[in-house]
Amino acid sequence: MTAKEFYNSLQGKTVSFIGVGRTNLPLIEKFLKHGASVSVRDRREANTLGADGEYLSALGVKLICGENYLEEITEDILFRTPGVPYLLPQIQAARANGTAVTSEMEVFFDLCPCKIYAVTGSDGKTTTTSVIAEMLKAAGKTVHLGGNIGRPLLPEIEEIEPDHVAVVELSSFQLISMRRSPDVSVITNLSPNHLDVHKDMDEYVNAKKNIYLHQNGFSRTVLNLDNALTAACAEETRGNTLLFSRREKTNGAWCSENGEIFFNDTFILREDEILLPGKHNVENYLAAISAVWGDVPAETVVHVAKTFGGVEHRMELVREMDGVRWYNDSIATSPSRAMIGTLSLYDYKIVMIAGGADKNIPFDELGEKICEKVKTLILLSPEKPIEGMKAPAAGKIAEAVRAASGYREGAPEMIHVHSMEDAVAAARARAVKGDVVSLCPAATGFDMFKSFAERGDIFRAIVQKL
Repeated sequence: MTAKEFYNSLQGKTVSFIGVGRTNLPLIEKFLKHGASVSVRDRREANTLGADGEYLSALGVKLICGENYLEEITEDILFRTPGVPYLLPQIQAARANGTAVTSEMEVFFDLCPCKIYAVTGSDGKTTTTSVIAEMLKAAGKTVHLGGNIGRPLLPEIEEIEPDHVAVVELSSFQLISMRRSPDVSVITNLSPNHLDVHKDMDEYVNAKKNIYLHQNGFSRTVLNLDNALTAACAEETRGNTLLFSRREKTNGAWCSENGEIFFNDTFILREDEILLPGKHNVENYLAAISAVWGDVPAETVVHVAKTFGGVEHRMELVREMDGVRWYNDSIATSPSRAMIGTLSLYDYKIVMIAGGADKNIPFDELGEKICEKVKTLILLSPEKPIEGMKAPAAGKIAEAVRAASGYREGAPEMIHVHSMEDAVAAARARAVKGDVVSLCPAATGFDMFKSFAERGDIFRAIVQKL
């Protein structure tokens, strides 16, 4: 089916979207334009939806709000947002009653006329996706970047030509219901994550596997040889499988003991030439190089590595003041991300602001690493539980630190605060010239904030005002 045929098929259909959000708005506008009757379902009450709710009502969109927002789904088509579990009983009941349950990304994959590169993993997804897009753009390609990175691609499907490329970040929540795979799939790594939503680790990993399970023999799969769960996926792939590694030579991109990066036998550059700091970003580049090799010249790969400054909220240097460098690593939403990111970068102890929503992930290993790498740990949590928000992880992080073999009373110093303003103030009071202060939460933002991005934006604004 072409995009034109799909939009023509919407005439007279009833379509419901889950969630009033800005990523849904352009798609809703498109569907209305093509004759669909649209409703939007949201857990919040209608009077709390603000300008977005008012705008949708003015367009003639029916708002179904409140605690029972997923009851009595009778529309022809239901667009599920990634944050709503596919296996939720109400969603499955709608399917059983004849509603077509889909998502923006599923339909995009069905209709996209061009080559698709897609990236998933527990950590490093966004940076790897962005690096792939930068390399392809630098090679002269017209690139459409979107997905879990925060930008819907279906609204622009009619403008995508066969000689363009799409570069997509995919979360486990998107992948769990997908039955198409990209031309080039990348798994950066796999570790426990989102176990507050997935019923167990098996469900989480199996969702991730959908990125390659539906590929054909002409596809490419890129896997991390250094991560056991990811490397094991090679047994199930169908097309050309490339492994990347920071430890040993592979058929994909790899790094030698003296810091030289190769693709198979071809030397590309030294790892210290990559502008983005950290060993985790070396891994991200190895994944990206493996994904685009043959489509992007080696000299273009080198140019991007030397010039690309990275993505906001990912070890983003906010400012340097009084000899103290302040970093925003709000994307570190899991213990593993904190450990391979911020906590791997420095050979001296830092001031770390941590805390967020508990995803039922163990913090034991993080506790050991914090004792090794942190001199002052500032733990952020709400003073009182916030209605509609998840339970805070700060207490569990503190317990893991105290239980660590390397913990000594007061080392690290632990301070509990209840606002980002107080967290920054506590960090400023304790940081001295030469120190690094990093917002490195090791948990999602959903105990106090709408997203990791909002959390990072607030941190950045407070620091910039100091």
